[in-house]
Amino acid sequence: MQNPKLSILGCFSASPKANAHPTAQLLEMKGHLFLIDCGEGTQIRIRKHKAKFSRINHIFISHLHGDHFFGLIGLISTFGLMNRSQDLHVYGPKGIQEIIQLQLKLSKSYTSYQLHFHELESTSPEVIFEDDKISVETIPLTHRVYTNGFLFKEKKGQRKLDFEAAKKHRVSHQYFNLAKQGNDVVNLDGNSVENSEITNEPDPVKSYAFCSDTLFQPDIVEQIKGVNLLYHESTFLEEHEDLCYKTKHSTAKQAGIIAQKANVKHLVLGHFSVRYKNLERFKIEAEEVFSNVSLAETGKDFEIE
Repeated sequence: MQNPKLSILGCFSASPKANAHPTAQLLEMKGHLFLIDCGEGTQIRIRKHKAKFSRINHIFISHLHGDHFFGLIGLISTFGLMNRSQDLHVYGPKGIQEIIQLQLKLSKSYTSYQLHFHELESTSPEVIFEDDKISVETIPLTHRVYTNGFLFKEKKGQRKLDFEAAKKHRVSHQYFNLAKQGNDVVNLDGNSVENSEITNEPDPVKSYAFCSDTLFQPDIVEQIKGVNLLYHESTFLEEHEDLCYKTKHSTAKQAGIIAQKANVKHLVLGHFSVRYKNLERFKIEAEEVFSNVSLAETGKDFEIE
């Protein structure tokens, strides 16, 4: 089974530069291609990544600071130029619908598809998307404006049929789906066969937590405990920790502490301030408290294992 994949389209804070793009990510999970945040220039980087625009049906915006959503109106407009027909769902803070619709109205732009806004106001975690394979819930964060992170979780799949064992126990093909659902079955001799005799455990579920932007916030630990991959903002290094309190951001070491306390499998650092020339310092600092650390980089993919 294919593991989920996170693709970094941008991972810097504040003003974009030639090689420092603002926040945007693509998450491929269980057949979905989710867009997480949409900083300026996102659609160009989606093109460079060779991802299909038509596969993006759900966009999650963490907060209404420009480096996280200024690319949204451009992407929405381009979808219209491409004669998109399928619905598009946008999840973001209250106010995002007004902003986008005003831009469309004043530019006399129109969409060829249904645009659905799901505005968020809750300061407690809530499930905002769910189907039979995956759920997405908010991670309330502390920033200068209302902000959410997002937790993407696969749902437990069907048990895996052991065909050789089923054959040995003389189980008919017509009962295979029933067995995959965890049920005991009756074989060709009329005898009951325990499910554990002919099936194995389903594939382990995978999870991804996106946390940007936020002040150091240990109370999110319980919600993200044990996730396979955590992306956590690390705007500053410890030498500038005082700026975190003014701007409501985190240091690389603080991100490492969150990862360590939550016992996550892999930490990816991002949202770097452009003041720093050597990004390896972020990795070194976080590794003081957590071992499995990577740096986000535009164009880089992370397999969620």
